[in-house]
Amino acid sequence: MPFTRWIRRLAVAGVLLCFAVVVLGAYVRLTAAGLGCPDWPGCYGHLTPAGAEHNPDAPSAWPNRPLEPGKAWREMIHRYAAGTLAAVILAIAVLAIAARRQRVVKVWFALTLLGAVIVQALLGMLTVTWQLRPAIVTLHLLLGMSTLALLWWLLLSLPVDSWGATSLRSAGRAIEGGANSPFAMARRLTRLGLLALALQIALGGWTSSNYAALACPDLPTCQGAWWPHTDFRHAFALHSGAQIDYEGGVLDNPARATIQLTHRVGALVTAVILTLAALFVLRRRSFPGARLPAWLLLAALALQLVIGVSMVLKSFPLWLATSHTAEAALLLLATLAVLRRLSAR
Repeated sequence: MPFTRWIRRLAVAGVLLCFAVVVLGAYVRLTAAGLGCPDWPGCYGHLTPAGAEHNPDAPSAWPNRPLEPGKAWREMIHRYAAGTLAAVILAIAVLAIAARRQRVVKVWFALTLLGAVIVQALLGMLTVTWQLRPAIVTLHLLLGMSTLALLWWLLLSLPVDSWGATSLRSAGRAIEGGANSPFAMARRLTRLGLLALALQIALGGWTSSNYAALACPDLPTCQGAWWPHTDFRHAFALHSGAQIDYEGGVLDNPARATIQLTHRVGALVTAVILTLAALFVLRRRSFPGARLPAWLLLAALALQLVIGVSMVLKSFPLWLATSHTAEAALLLLATLAVLRRLSAR
């Protein structure tokens, strides 16, 4: 089936490319390059930073944002990758419509995926034009992760005959039982873990966009106390001045400490739920197709916790901070793989 083969290839490319876009986005944010090009979609009115460099008058429209080639290139490489991803998803949508009679991919799913990447592009524009407003930056991260999740779910849901013996779908056992069956309980627990993980990713984005990671430079305490002075009122306020430049953060220390503490508590809650979900699957031999993804979920979770602790102990080096986002994406993929195996029939 040529349509299936091409959609599978595009889905694989989409997952890999979207993962790269998410990690690149984190790297751009962590290196303070989010406003490396203060306009959108170009860079100082040019398609590339090189064009702006060769035109001395180009940066004059942004006197408060002098051209820094390194930051500009990081930002534009991220945009180029995102644009390529959009083209891949558009191709998937076109093939899904063309192959709608074969029912390889549901058209509504492909259009949802296309809609997600269009909204993601809009958020990318607002991230720059609204000068890194935390709510927009966090939504940008969440929708990037959502796009990755949709592409991964698409890949896991392709017909078995398109993968042959190495299909990522269920091992072929029909899932039977009522609402209180082990399968149903495993699905509910995994879905709860997925919800907790989504909230934790949002908290991570909020922590990063408010530059709150350094507010708690010690572990397990924060600023030498188990619960320092906090400010929940301002820590999670979504609305603030539209003309503020948010690069470097605008919140005071108590508000930033509040965000970081909440992120740590969320990490513990998420870890407990995902661990319980994985162990529930592993303790039952009636879930043969889900056991490997459950092991991968536990491994990804353990690695993410190690990275999180190491970030604090090593004073948040760039490579570990970037790895933290990459591992969050892998943890999301592992959780979805368990859920897909439990849902496949």
